[in-house]
Amino acid sequence: MTRRLFGSLLGLVFLVNFGRTAFAPLLPELQTAFGVGPAAVGVVASLVWIGTGVVRFPVGYLLTRTPRQRVVVAAGLVLAVAAGFTATAPTVGILQFGSLLVGLASGAYFAAAVPLISDLFPERVGRAVGIHGTAAQLAAVVAPTAVVVVLGVASWRAVFWGLAAACLLVTGALVVATRNESAPSESMDRSFRAALGNWRVMGTGILMIATAGFVWQGLFNFYVGYLTTARSLDATTASTLLTLTFAAGVPAFWISGRLADRLPHLPYIVGLLCAFTLCVFAFTVARGFGSLLAVSVLLGYAIHSLFPALDAYVLGALPAGTRGSTYAVFSGLSLLVEATGSGVVGVLLEAGYAFDAVFRVFAAGMVVVVAALVALSLAGRLPNAAGGGHTDASGD
Repeated sequence: MTRRLFGSLLGLVFLVNFGRTAFAPLLPELQTAFGVGPAAVGVVASLVWIGTGVVRFPVGYLLTRTPRQRVVVAAGLVLAVAAGFTATAPTVGILQFGSLLVGLASGAYFAAAVPLISDLFPERVGRAVGIHGTAAQLAAVVAPTAVVVVLGVASWRAVFWGLAAACLLVTGALVVATRNESAPSESMDRSFRAALGNWRVMGTGILMIATAGFVWQGLFNFYVGYLTTARSLDATTASTLLTLTFAAGVPAFWISGRLADRLPHLPYIVGLLCAFTLCVFAFTVARGFGSLLAVSVLLGYAIHSLFPALDAYVLGALPAGTRGSTYAVFSGLSLLVEATGSGVVGVLLEAGYAFDAVFRVFAAGMVVVVAALVALSLAGRLPNAAGGGHTDASGD
């Protein structure tokens, strides 16, 4: 079961992340199609991630009642329906609701799938999560180019019709992979209330990822607009740089997942946060194409390396009986913070602030967060995960 199930999960996570990231390269087209400003399309992008976050709380409870693989199947079906609904949106308000539905489906998927993977590969959590993340990141790399290709022959609606059809096919393959097979031994949590007791692990993980994710959301959703407006690049070149930023995440997930099984979690994560912060600031001062290219690649590598490292840390610090529901709550709270990034950037831009000023302030905020983490770590106030990616820790 393990190999077939994991293969199906890789296919579905590709589509889930394609659905989330396809909105970013579509923002200029959607702004023109609906005749709205950057704030309205910024909300479209934010709602995807708000939906991804908010659904994880009820899913966390659901995981105490339903095996994780069943929730994953349901998420695939919901994503197919959500993509079809989005494709039919007649107004920007309906489009925003459709993006929220896409986010809800993707959030349900990740809340159930990541703990399921930790059950399938209990001794190699970092490696397995890294491979899973690599498949997701491939979708982010493909999305900008796929959007350009589709827009060359059809409307933006065809992107979501194609996603809906693909989701039905892959979800069907997942059903076949799990038919007549027993679930992993830890495929259900025991108590949602007990999961909330892991507040120290959740709080530490949120401090690490939510702030960086907030900055990343605001940056990548306006990446093309940033480069065409503030750096006078043409749209094709700007889209290429965005693609390369996502492409850097492919080896980042693969390598970082393996490093997370070998390195001490906290120093590794703090180092990645430092690298990401430096890259954000460097992006605001880079001017030539070569500089922008180098910073884009380094930025993409740093932020995407952080995701499997954080998953390995959090999953490794949680007891098996509450891992799924705790991870759902943790990731949901994190994403609720992260999701507001693009909306905040859109509002600040309409208020007259320049791109560079906005992201320099964001980078300064990251410096404060990193300093706080270092201080807490030196004081011994941060919970530790089990070493080597094992997930049978006591969950401090």
